[in-house]
Amino acid sequence: MKSGISVGQKAVIQAEVTPDMFAQFEGEVIHPAYSTVSMVYHMEWAARQLILPYLEDEEEGIGGGVEVKHLGPACAGQSIEVLATITDITHKSVMSRVDVRRGTDIIGTGKVIQFILPKKEIESKLAKAKM
Repeated sequence: MKSGISVGQKAVIQAEVTPDMFAQFEGEVIHPAYSTVSMVYHMEWAARQLILPYLEDEEEGIGGGVEVKHLGPACAGQSIEVLATITDITHKSVMSRVDVRRGTDIIGTGKVIQFILPKKEIESKLAKAKM
């Protein structure tokens, strides 16, 4: 990784809840509200923003884990804000705390772990998985 990444750095993404983000299985909407699946996606996307400026050309981030607590709803048309903050860095990983807000209410919180690996190593793992 390039130098400059540090604990405490933050990244924010914003989104508007749309029907494709509703809680649903096999196309059947269970609740017309922001789903946990969508929340995990946005948490990972916010955390990824933290590493993108620091990846070397031969490196890539890969998900290592997500811990999420879905605390409240958001409905169609409402805006959400996702704030990721780096809490720990090792030579192979970046850990982040992530909070999801609807206005002033925290509707989700959790952690995201990203491993930073050489692209060739990821390609090798994928090739082995296909066998």
